[in-house]
Amino acid sequence: MSETEINLPDNFIHEIIRKDLEAGKNGGAVKTRFPPEPNGYLHIGHAKSICLNFGTAQKFGGKFNLRLDDTNPVKEDTEYVESILEDVKWLGADWEDRFFHASDYFDQMYEYAVQLIKMGKAYVCELSEDEFKEYRGTLTEPGKEPPGRKRTIEENLDLFERMRAGEFPDGSKVLRARIDMASPNIHMRDPAIYRIRHADHHNTGSKWCIYPLYDFAHCLEDAIEGITHSICTLEFEIHRPLYDWILNTLDTPCKPQQIEFARLNLTYTVMSKRKLLELVKTNLVNGWDDPRMPTICGMRRRGIPASAIRDFCETIGVTKFNSLTEIELLDHCVRDDLNKSARRAMAVMNPLKLVIDNYPEGQVEEVETVNNPEDPVAGTRKVPFTKTLYIERDDFMENPVKQFHRLAVGKEVRLRSAYFVTCTSFVKDENGEIVELHATYDPATKGGNAPDGRKVKGTIHWVSADRSLEAEVRLYDKLFTVPDLSAIPEDADWKSYLNPESLKVVKCRIEPGLAELPPSTHVQFERIGYFFSDPKDHSQEHPVFNRTVALKDSWSKIAKKGS
Repeated sequence: MSETEINLPDNFIHEIIRKDLEAGKNGGAVKTRFPPEPNGYLHIGHAKSICLNFGTAQKFGGKFNLRLDDTNPVKEDTEYVESILEDVKWLGADWEDRFFHASDYFDQMYEYAVQLIKMGKAYVCELSEDEFKEYRGTLTEPGKEPPGRKRTIEENLDLFERMRAGEFPDGSKVLRARIDMASPNIHMRDPAIYRIRHADHHNTGSKWCIYPLYDFAHCLEDAIEGITHSICTLEFEIHRPLYDWILNTLDTPCKPQQIEFARLNLTYTVMSKRKLLELVKTNLVNGWDDPRMPTICGMRRRGIPASAIRDFCETIGVTKFNSLTEIELLDHCVRDDLNKSARRAMAVMNPLKLVIDNYPEGQVEEVETVNNPEDPVAGTRKVPFTKTLYIERDDFMENPVKQFHRLAVGKEVRLRSAYFVTCTSFVKDENGEIVELHATYDPATKGGNAPDGRKVKGTIHWVSADRSLEAEVRLYDKLFTVPDLSAIPEDADWKSYLNPESLKVVKCRIEPGLAELPPSTHVQFERIGYFFSDPKDHSQEHPVFNRTVALKDSWSKIAKKGS
């Protein structure tokens, strides 16, 4: 097993498993799996399923499989396969030597389909999908027997073999399970289980031109691999009778139990692979790993730690009821994680020049400051201090309001880890904008403390104007402007709700040491937020930082309001 621990609290699925173990079911074994389709990149919703399946196997000393449900070669690609492997591994789920493909079992699935035909439980149907809808009936009316349902076993075997041989074009025939055209569950009204697809497969090449459909393949994959508990999302609950029918009708190695849980729905986010693909294809985002995307690779590039995602999945829990989770809770988990681990640094996002008139001209002083007050072993670093500095423009007010404890004429503040300074004057340009401040410093307050015991209410961050470096900073925000996209009108264009402020690119000034950080390093810009040196674009010559999350914790207010 991986050293990564996913400490899932008990939930209704674990109660089911515990009762199975007490009853001696499955010989006391617990075996789960994560079965993504390689037709897109994984997102935060998949992360919940990964953590649940792997964490459940861990909790009960069982095993966890990773299996690609690659039954539709038209939509699948090796790019997606590689991304899935990377994402699952990054999250900490360890499949050990149990990595499989649905396509590994195509021969067995074909033989199972032949068995159904020989049992009179499957037949070849020539109706198109639209034509079959007329025979299938509705939720209130039973279906009627389609043509071909009365074919002999021999005729169906011959047609199915010829389908495999490639005699027929795509869409001309399907193999259907012969169940009940009057079933109250519409999915049991002779569902298609094999279709014709003249397309090469990423794993099997040109060997096959017929492919099993998901509902037929999935339960057989579980059975072949010896999965004990097939944990899936709630929309598959109505498919469970078909899952069980196939397993109970055929002589499979085991009979897995399907259990459904509510999928993750996150505010200001879409989880549909189709919609995410549309965002990528229409260049509304900068690829699958755009840090605004809910994809795992996008979150990784934004700087969200895998441990924070695992904590988030543990916090939201597992239920049978669909709900909408606030994205602020995810931000809270990220912030809590990074607060303990991210080193601190100073960066000025909107620089305003501060000249310390009584500081020696040309002097460069190395000021010592702590790397992380939450981590005693993180040590300290040296930051250059000079006569001319940059501070945040918002840290000065010409006409300070009450309770403004930062810099104003006549006010004294602490420069982080450096000195007390008092503003004496300011300079405006021809447009009336303040472009320069002047101040004096107290040499006796080195390190940010006054020997006479006097206190100041404000502490602000700064960088040296001469020794700081310019960096590109990407400020990410919510991708959409509305919290629940399922609530927008049906005739509305969902893309019109994209947030035009979801990405702002600014130039800022940073401590010189930040440029030396390798890509993919977390850092807290003091008083601003948590940032991540971009894995692709950051370099010493061109520092680039992505904002992972702001310092302000909105979740605490939401949680308090809801309690």
